[in-house]
Amino acid sequence: MPELPEVEVVRRGLADHVVGRRFDRVQVTGARVARRHLPGPLDLADRLTGRTVAAAERRGKYLWLLLDDEQALIAHLGMSGQLLVEDADAPLEKHAHAVLDLDDGRQLRFVDQRTFGGLQLDELADVGPRRVPATIAHIAPDPLEAAYEPAAVVRRMKGKHTEVKRALLDQSLVSGIGNIYADEALWRAQVHGARRTDLLTKPALARVLGHAREVMEAALDQGGTSFDALYVNVNGASGYFERSLNAYGRVGEPCRRCGTLMRREVFMNRSSFFCPRCQPRPRRTAPR
Repeated sequence: MPELPEVEVVRRGLADHVVGRRFDRVQVTGARVARRHLPGPLDLADRLTGRTVAAAERRGKYLWLLLDDEQALIAHLGMSGQLLVEDADAPLEKHAHAVLDLDDGRQLRFVDQRTFGGLQLDELADVGPRRVPATIAHIAPDPLEAAYEPAAVVRRMKGKHTEVKRALLDQSLVSGIGNIYADEALWRAQVHGARRTDLLTKPALARVLGHAREVMEAALDQGGTSFDALYVNVNGASGYFERSLNAYGRVGEPCRRCGTLMRREVFMNRSSFFCPRCQPRPRRTAPR
C-alpha cells in the first residue's frame, strides 16, 4: 500500500498538472469506486462537473483535491489506485473507473485494478492550523508537515504500553508511516520493533522518529518505492527507492551494516524485517 512518499509524489504531480484546471465532464463507472460517496457515482459525477481544482493536499497517506466550492475530493489509492493525467485520445486503461475531462484537453483518470480505492466528496473541518476533510480529522500530522511536533509524539509514545513498531503504524500518533518505512526507520535506529515504547528512552524514541522522517525524505527524492507496476506517479513512472531499502524485503541477505543475515517475522498479519545482531529482540518476547 502506498505510504507517505508515494502519495506525496502523486500529490506533487497533481499540483503541477491539475490545480487550476476545471472538470468539464466527469464519468464515474460502477458503484465500487464511489462506495464511500453515499449518494452514489452519478451524484459524484454531477457534483464534480464544472468544479475547479484549487489545491492538491495531503496528510499522511491521505490525498485530496480542494475544490472551488470548499469541498474536498478525497482519493483513496488503496492497494493499486492510480491517478493518471493523460491526453484525452490516449487508450483508456482497462481498470479506469473514473475519467475527469480537464479544460485543457487532457484527462485525470482514476485507475484501480484491485478496486480497494475510490473517490469521495467530503466537507472540511478545522483541525489545529489546518483545514482537512472531516473523515480524516482524527489523523495525526505527518513528519513532513509544519504542524508536526516530534517532542509531543515522543511524549505520547512514551505514555503507551505498546510495541514501538505498532506505535509507528498508529496513524492517530503520527501519520504516513507504513510497514516499509517503519522497518527502515527501526533498522537505522538499531531498535527492534517489539521493544516497548514505555521502556525505551525519550531520546531513543526521538531517534526512531527522526530516522522515519529521514528515510521518507530519501524515498521521496527517488520517487517513492515501487515493487510492481501498480504504484506510479501521474505520468505513469515508477519510483526506484526499492534499490535503497536496508531492511524491508531483504530476508536472508546480509545486513548492510554488520553482515548478519536479515530475518523476517510475522507482525500484525504483515512481515517485519530486521537484523538480529543490530536490532536484538527483547528477551521477554518470543519470535514468530
